Amino acid sequence: MTKKKNTQNPRAQKDLPVSVDEIKSDSKQGHETILPIVGIGASAGGLAAFEAFFSGMPADVDPGMAFVLVQHLAPDHKSLLTELIRRYTRMRVFEVEDGMEVLPNCAYIIPPDRDMSFLNGRLQLIKPVAPRGQRLPIDFFFRSLAQSQHEAAIGIVLSGTGSDGTLGVRSIKGEGGMVIAQTPDSCEYDGMPRSAIATGLVDYELSPPEMASHIIAYVSKIYGSTLQTTAKPKSISENSLQKICILLRSQMGHDFSMYKPSTIHRRIERRMAIHQIDMMDAYIQYLQQTPVEVEALFRDLLIGVTSFFRDPAVFKVLEEQVIPKIFAGKSVDSSIRVWSTGCSTGEEAYSIAILLQEYMEATKQHFKVHIFATDIDSQAIATARSGLYPASILTDVTPERIARFFTIENDGSVYRIHKNIRDMLIFSEQDVIKDPPFSKLDCIACRNLLIYMGGELQKKLIPLFHYALRPGGVLFLGTSETVGDFSDLFSVIDRKSKLYLRKEDLNGRIPSTIGRFLSPMLPVEPSPYRRISIKEISPVQQPLRELTEQTLLQQFAPAGVLVNAHGDILYLHGRTGQYLEPAQGVAGVNNILKMAREGLRRQLSIALHKTRTSNETTRNPALQVKTNGHFTSVDLAVCPVSTDLTEFESPLYLVILKPTSQFDCELVQKNDLLGLGKVVDGADEGDDMDVATLRHELLAKDEYLQSTIEELETSNEELKSSNEEMQSINEELQSSNEELETSKEELQSVNEELATVNTELQNKLTDLSHANNDMSNLLSGTGIATIFVDNRLCIMRFTPAATRIINLIPVDIGRPVGHIVSKMVGYDSLVTDVQSVLETLLPKELEVQTAEEKWYTMRIQPYRTLENVIEGVVITFVDITEMKKSHVLLQEAYDQLRLAVIVRDSQDAIIVLNTDGDILEWNPSAQRIFGWTEEEALTLRLQDMLPEDIQSQELENIRLVAAGDVPVPYKTRRMNKDGQVLTVWLTASLLADDAGHVYAMAVTHRITMKRDNT
Repeated sequence: MTKKKNTQNPRAQKDLPVSVDEIKSDSKQGHETILPIVGIGASAGGLAAFEAFFSGMPADVDPGMAFVLVQHLAPDHKSLLTELIRRYTRMRVFEVEDGMEVLPNCAYIIPPDRDMSFLNGRLQLIKPVAPRGQRLPIDFFFRSLAQSQHEAAIGIVLSGTGSDGTLGVRSIKGEGGMVIAQTPDSCEYDGMPRSAIATGLVDYELSPPEMASHIIAYVSKIYGSTLQTTAKPKSISENSLQKICILLRSQMGHDFSMYKPSTIHRRIERRMAIHQIDMMDAYIQYLQQTPVEVEALFRDLLIGVTSFFRDPAVFKVLEEQVIPKIFAGKSVDSSIRVWSTGCSTGEEAYSIAILLQEYMEATKQHFKVHIFATDIDSQAIATARSGLYPASILTDVTPERIARFFTIENDGSVYRIHKNIRDMLIFSEQDVIKDPPFSKLDCIACRNLLIYMGGELQKKLIPLFHYALRPGGVLFLGTSETVGDFSDLFSVIDRKSKLYLRKEDLNGRIPSTIGRFLSPMLPVEPSPYRRISIKEISPVQQPLRELTEQTLLQQFAPAGVLVNAHGDILYLHGRTGQYLEPAQGVAGVNNILKMAREGLRRQLSIALHKTRTSNETTRNPALQVKTNGHFTSVDLAVCPVSTDLTEFESPLYLVILKPTSQFDCELVQKNDLLGLGKVVDGADEGDDMDVATLRHELLAKDEYLQSTIEELETSNEELKSSNEEMQSINEELQSSNEELETSKEELQSVNEELATVNTELQNKLTDLSHANNDMSNLLSGTGIATIFVDNRLCIMRFTPAATRIINLIPVDIGRPVGHIVSKMVGYDSLVTDVQSVLETLLPKELEVQTAEEKWYTMRIQPYRTLENVIEGVVITFVDITEMKKSHVLLQEAYDQLRLAVIVRDSQDAIIVLNTDGDILEWNPSAQRIFGWTEEEALTLRLQDMLPEDIQSQELENIRLVAAGDVPVPYKTRRMNKDGQVLTVWLTASLLADDAGHVYAMAVTHRITMKRDNT
């Protein structure tokens, strides 16, 4: 009895719950859980990949997640995948029914002729509307999985042709999930894995048996063994986060410190889970040691999720309400300027370009359109520049737009944007946070970028966008973004679509953000207060001296000092050394208050203040001034000076100093006023004098205090006035500075645009240079002589091989082709033939020969541009010399063959002799007539066939025949094998080589009679 073979894998399902209800019951025990779902997509060659994947699943561990398999299936063919997978896993395997709930430790298989999506924990089946061959069920499912599961979505792309799954990979990565692709060398068909890997978003490239263990380890790190709903992120300290931001800024040049911490935390945790790192310090150390991981984290943080016409309803509003406003009122020579920030791989920017092009075509208008598409991801910008996208864009772009704006390449697996759309866009790497913005824009599209930035950064960018827009410009934000607190800068066009119209800022504010793009302005050193020194007033010494002397004469004062309101000395008269002395400190300070000796300074300050305030003369008698170790009694007077001199900005005052003896009367009066002459009752005269002195000092201090207070008040008033003036000046300077900043910002924006355009042109120039090199090497490598001639019959270009046919040198470019001497023999109608081809557009071909006996096939055909415009002709020469020689040899061989046939069939004996008389050829008739076989005859000489009596004469005749001196035919005799002598008529034909040298002779013998030897 034959035992039935067990085809099931040891991991095949066993001991399973008997129903779905039991599975649900088991999964809900204890607490509510979050369920990671693994979407697996495959196409051609997918069965073997599915088998290998589930074979690699650990047999003794429940994975704690669900697996959903999506494969390209024939609509009329029953799928056997369910039965196949059951052999290789212990999990329950179901073919999906509409509305089926997804449970852990189960696998779900898509049924034929259905698209499948995931929503609210259930799988929904949809009848496909796209024709077979254009369906993308893997992308469709991956997208719905990403939108529902977010970080808990895991996508796997296995063997298959085409690019299905590529856009789904972008969606999963955008929501923070994980993506695995099968290694191309392990695939039967590597189209789908290669397309996914090309996005740069794949976390692992693994063979199918290795995938399961990595997924289980990843999920365990992220969610823990219990898969808690809360899935609380690991605590990441602010200090650790700053260190990671520093590493990113140091290596990648971009600062993420102002991004939302929650976003950065999730991405960091995901990277730690991928590398199975538990501690944050260990991950920071890993970043320091592994620059590749810094770049990988950077790519994860960029969240490059986009698609053509993302949110179709929003783009419909943009098309109907916004684009007509952008074009409204535009003159013919004006341009449309759009800025797409965070453009990623360019789909959104191209979508806007398509809408603008459609509007111009519909309205039959033409404007210059410049769409500046920027991003900090160099890889994404490179993809956007190429304009190549997978066939999965068919789900986002209508067939009409595909036909109008895309070309199909690589048998339909790749779509390239049309050149007229590509030329509208200028792609560049730019960081909107730190790089200067573009200016005078009609529209800014910043969708789904602000949601990842912190509030402070958003507050800086919104005013920046307002500044960059023209009056009436449009701001286009993502569906989850708003202008926040800046409703005074923007009005709402469509709140649901997040379209905003720029309002004029009545305050004329310039966003402070602009300042970060400007280099710090050089500090302006405050100009010192203008002080007039003695040297400065030297030109007016004489008028001041006369003025001083006149005033002194009026006051009977022998010594005086002319000062300004600040006490600066302008002129000295008389001997003032006993009252003034140089002040300590910096030399050259000439201020009377600083130079006044002890006892004079305080009263001098009071008097100068009083005179300045009242504009009247102030006197202070009997001041005790310390001079040369003792005190001298000095009378002080300060009087204003009237002058018409305009070079002094402040009024002038004259300080008069003289001994007290000259003011005795006034001194007595002053003492009476002070009560110094009165005697206090009950006190002796000494006490009275002490009291009087104290009273005098107290009165002086009181006056000094009062003057100080008045000076302080005056100074405060002056300071207030000065402060108001400084504020006014400061406002003017700020206004000027803002104007300068605006001008500089505009210049920087223009410079940035020029740099961007220059980069684009450099790329195009590089491509053109490569193409030119390829074309030059192609033309040179083929060895085909080619001459390009324009409509004026002037030479535009020629290949080196052409110089062998026509005498051309580099300086002949631009000369008429008729002026050049050719090496062609017997052909002089080149100009006529070129002109004929230009007029009729019919190619012409003929064979020409050069003086070097080289033969060429010359072809003259029109030169057509890509726009099908005739701009000249192309003349090519193909060397056919060898072919000609072969043809001649073939003809000669043919002639010889024909001659050989004639010789063979001739009734006459034909013998070929060389110049020595040896027999070279012997035809059948010669054998019949003379009896020798061909083999025997080739060993004979002519003498063997000649009778003895005529041998010498006949050999001479033959020699003369070869020299052409004996006419033929002539009658002679020959001897056969049997010795019989035959009478023959002999005819000879000479055989010569190419040089004309005779090397043989064909002799024909025609029999006339026979006779015996006698």
